[in-house]
Amino acid sequence: MSTKTTETVPTPVGDARITWHRVPGARAVLAVSHGAGGGIEARDLRALAAGLPAHGVSVALVEQPWRVAGKKVAPAPKTLDTGWRALWPALEKAGLPVVAGGRSAGARVACRTARELGAAAVLALSFPLHPPGRPEKSRAEELLGAGVPTLVVQGGRDPFGRPEEFPRLPAGSELVEVPHGDHGFAVPKSAGIGEAETLAVITEAVTGWLPRALG
Repeated sequence: MSTKTTETVPTPVGDARITWHRVPGARAVLAVSHGAGGGIEARDLRALAAGLPAHGVSVALVEQPWRVAGKKVAPAPKTLDTGWRALWPALEKAGLPVVAGGRSAGARVACRTARELGAAAVLALSFPLHPPGRPEKSRAEELLGAGVPTLVVQGGRDPFGRPEEFPRLPAGSELVEVPHGDHGFAVPKSAGIGEAETLAVITEAVTGWLPRALG
C-alpha cells in the first residue's frame, strides 16, 4: 500500500510540486513530469502512480513551476531544465536510484539532464521526436544523448513521431509501441481496445524494463 503526500519545492523559476506515491522498502524512485499541454492528471502518469508501488517503486509525479503557477503555456526548454535540476535533490533524499521520466516535453527534459544529474535511467513517454508534420525538425539527438538506459513508450499513431520513425536506440535502451495510441495514448473505439488494456501495456512495459535498467 502506497502513501500519498505532496511536497512543494522552491526553484529559481518558481515553486515546483511533487506528489509522492511512496511504498515502504522501495528499491527505486520513478520521477515523472507532465507535458507542455497538461498536468500530472494525464492517464499514463496516473496509471504509473497507481501500479508501480506494488512492484517496489515509489512514484513522484512532478509539476513544473509554470504549471503550479497556473500558467497555460510552458516556458522555454532552458527554463524547464532549470526547474527540474533544482527539484532533483528532493527526489534523491531517500538515497534510492532515481529514474528520470516524463511525457512529451517532460521526456525531453529528462533526456537532456539525465547524465548531468546522475539519473539511473530515463522513461520517455510519448517522446516528441518532431513537431507534427515536420519530420525534418528531429529531436532525436536529445533522446540519443540521454547517456543512460532509456525506455521509450510511444503510441502507434503519435503525430509527434510514430515508432517506426525512431532511430536505432543505443544498447540498453528500448522502445515499446502502444497499439493505435495517439500522443496522449488515446485509442479510437474502432480499434476494439479499451483504456484499461492500453494503460496495462504501459505499466507492464515499465515494470518489466525497470529491473533491466537498474541492474
